[in-house]
Order: sequence, then C-alpha cells, then structure tokens
Amino acid sequence: MIAFLVALQFLTRIPVTKGVIWTNERFGRCLVFFPLVGMVLGLLLWGWYAVWIQWLDSFYVAIIVTGTWLFLTGGIHADGYMDTADGIFSGRDRQTMLAILKDSHVGANSVMAFVFLVLLKVCFLANVSPRLMSSVLVGVPAAARLATVTGVSCFPYARKTGLGQIFKTYAPAYTLGGAIVLALLPCVVGGMFYLVLLGFSICISLVVNRYITSLLGGLTGDTYGAVVELIEMLLLGLAVVLPQVGIG
Repeated sequence: MIAFLVALQFLTRIPVTKGVIWTNERFGRCLVFFPLVGMVLGLLLWGWYAVWIQWLDSFYVAIIVTGTWLFLTGGIHADGYMDTADGIFSGRDRQTMLAILKDSHVGANSVMAFVFLVLLKVCFLANVSPRLMSSVLVGVPAAARLATVTGVSCFPYARKTGLGQIFKTYAPAYTLGGAIVLALLPCVVGGMFYLVLLGFSICISLVVNRYITSLLGGLTGDTYGAVVELIEMLLLGLAVVLPQVGIG
C-alpha cells in the first residue's frame, strides 16, 4: 500500500504520503503501480470532463481537461519530453546529448515540441467520440505509464546513477508482469477498445525506446517521461482515427 502511495505522490500532485520516508527500496517497489496511478488520474479526468461537457463545447472542454491533466501530473512527464526533444534533436554526439538532457535550460526544440504536443492533445481530445470518452480518459494514462515499466525492464539505463538505476536495482522481479496486470484494469470501463489502445501503446513504447537507446546507449529519467507524453498524444489521435476505420 505504501508503495502505491509513493507512486501516486511521485507521478501526481495528490498529497498522500506526508511523513512517509522515500527509501530506494520503496521507490523501486512503487514502479509496478504506475499503470494504476494512471488509471486513478484517468478517473479524475473523466469525472472532470463529465462536469464541464454539460456546459461547454467539446473544444473548450478539451482545453480544460488537457490543462488539468498537466496540472495533476505537475508537468513531470512534460519536463522530460522537453528535455528529450532538446537532446535528441540537437544533432550532437551521444555524450553531448546526455549533457543537454541534464541541462535545465529550455531550447527551441523543446518549446516547439511542447507546443505541438499540447495542440495535438487538445485537438484530438476534442474530436474523440463521446461514447468512447470513458475508455480514452481512463485508459490512456494507464497504458502510457506502462511504457515506463517497459522501458525500465527491457532497456538499459544510459547513466551509471540516477532514477532509472534505482528502479532497476530495487524493482521486484515481478514488476513488469504485475504492471501489465494492473494496466488491464481499465478494461472494466474501456472494454475491447481499450485493449486495442493498450496494444498500440506497448508497440509504440518498444519502438520509441529502442530508437532512443540507439542514440543514447540507453534510457534516462527524462526519456521515460518523454515516451509517456508521446504515447498519450498518439493514443488520443488513434482514438479519433480508429472508429473511422471500423474499430471502436
């Protein structure tokens, strides 16, 4: 239970672990609960959407939900997404890319990447069918956060120390399997359509993480966040496109 609360505190702004000591062991064990935290986040977003859609057009509701999405996560994944954009699109060698990832300064690549990320999320979300909205809002955050577990479990870490190294060292052996089971829970709300999105999420995670590994020699804490944001955006797009080809 404490490990889940640590995961919830780490991935969101929800203040639930006051007074709990964040040891490396607890931090490693919390990894398995990332998809469950995503589901909790999704349930909050779904409820928030249900409130506002009674009063406003879908486009304005999409802006509100996307803004709330960023607020509830504290921008933790968005920060990694921006840093990763600056690093991998710098055109430099591997060590320079890694140095740029650690640099707190914001470059042109990160600004452009973030602007398009938010615009696409809003536009895609505004065009999701209302009958699929529960599947999408509850499922997408959970499916995307499974990607972090996949990245930690299946790919090397690019640095000798750091967040990923703690996860690799202290995460239990059952972490990936347990996370996959937890990532299936949104099926209760999303049904088969969510399973399709989850399948796409796993495939995208493997492809993107492999590409990043080819550039950096491994993954970093920033790239974990970048993949989460990228998958969320792409799954929202798929939630718009797939019903048009008869899926969903």
